[in-house]
Amino acid sequence: MSKDDKQCRPYPGASVTSKLLFYFLIFLIMMLLVVWVFQVMLLNVFYRNTKMSEMERISETIQDAIIIGNDQPSSHVISRAEEYLICIRVFRVLPGDKIEQLWDVDVNDDCFLHSIPEEKLRMLYHKALAQEGHLQTVFPRSDRHPEFEVESGQAPDHVGNRIFTERLSMIGVDVCYAGQEQVPYVIMVNSALTPLSATVATLRVQFVWIAMILVGLALLMAMVFARSIVSPIVRMNQTAKQLAKGNYDVHFEGEGYLETRELADTLNYASKELSQNDRLQKELIANVSHDLRTPLTMIKGYGEIMRDIPGENTPENMQTIIDETERLSELVSALLDISRLQADAAELKREPFDLTEQLLISVERYDKLRGLDGYTVLFEYDSHVTVNADISMILRVLYNLINNGINYAGDDKTVIVRQECHDDLVRISVIDHGVGIAPDQIQLIWDRYYKVDRVHKRAVVGTGLGLSIVKTVLERHGAIYGVDSEVGKGSTFWFELPIEKE
Repeated sequence: MSKDDKQCRPYPGASVTSKLLFYFLIFLIMMLLVVWVFQVMLLNVFYRNTKMSEMERISETIQDAIIIGNDQPSSHVISRAEEYLICIRVFRVLPGDKIEQLWDVDVNDDCFLHSIPEEKLRMLYHKALAQEGHLQTVFPRSDRHPEFEVESGQAPDHVGNRIFTERLSMIGVDVCYAGQEQVPYVIMVNSALTPLSATVATLRVQFVWIAMILVGLALLMAMVFARSIVSPIVRMNQTAKQLAKGNYDVHFEGEGYLETRELADTLNYASKELSQNDRLQKELIANVSHDLRTPLTMIKGYGEIMRDIPGENTPENMQTIIDETERLSELVSALLDISRLQADAAELKREPFDLTEQLLISVERYDKLRGLDGYTVLFEYDSHVTVNADISMILRVLYNLINNGINYAGDDKTVIVRQECHDDLVRISVIDHGVGIAPDQIQLIWDRYYKVDRVHKRAVVGTGLGLSIVKTVLERHGAIYGVDSEVGKGSTFWFELPIEKE
């Protein structure tokens, strides 16, 4: 199987469409289950509790009015009774258990409360007294012969949470006391409970149709949502395959959702970085090949001259071969150093040392360039400063920055090394007056073999890998570093280290 076949073969697992459909169906089933329980199974409970609560509210309103001395019905009570078809009888109990009716509300031709005799009313009153002034019960009744069993004060077993299949009646009795003599007042409320079997049958039929319609809508919505969500991902997947084949000019589009737009922006950024890394890698190979080829060519050429031409075996020619061999050795060592530093294989050996003294020694070693090529390296400082760092690595940073300044020095061939102290930090700056660096290229100069002018030239000193080593060493020390540059006026490379206090 080829690599392309492996990348293009279908992957196991559910698609977004099937996942969305599954979640929609699960949600739909849960919603239908809730509707079934509340609208069908518990319809009796909610219906009876609603009736009972309204009867209790009407009774409490009447009691409050009686207690404050108003024993006449209010318009609010009458309107509520008419709205919920609740009959009301209010009377007071005189000495000798005599009942004096004050007023009543008869809103139902089938009202049980207005059809019972006075003995039954008196029995309900005593039953309420036995239960701390409150009685509430449900009982079955027929049109002509009401079956009223209030001794138990409970509804028959078949009423419970089952659906009403016969006519039921609910009655509530409350006793309150008013006036200085605390005369007992009796408030009786009654409401017929309508049989719900036909209603439940209707709801079941409706439930089946609603379930079928909702399942169809769930399928449709899942397909629409899945297509809307998946389409930008599919397009980005196709574009990513082009990117994997080395086409870095692709552009990812993730319109539609915030997450897909963010993913598209991230992939576009990754594509740009990959393109840049690919270009830098090619430049690295070309530049390293150039730096390797030049000394090898010179070594081979001088060796052939010394072999074929008598008298060319001179110390000067031998020295040229030695110099080019040393340049090759420096280049290989620099590449190895970068690899070791980036792999954290080189251990830091921190110790306090006089940074200013080391700078003086380092700058003096460049004095011979003044006589050979006219280059001048100056050192400016106010006082000696001690730092705690790896002296060999910091010296490598200094040499590489000075070498870089010499390689890119301007017509004055002058490089300035400046030491400045502020707060608890010492800043070392290496200044040249060369071509400078464009703002969009400053972050790239720390890469291996990156050339600002894009024309590879042989370095006056060093190997061309200095800034990459500088970056790695300073980051391992946790130092702050950077470069300030202006095109045509030169560059200032700098880094800062904490001052070691005595």
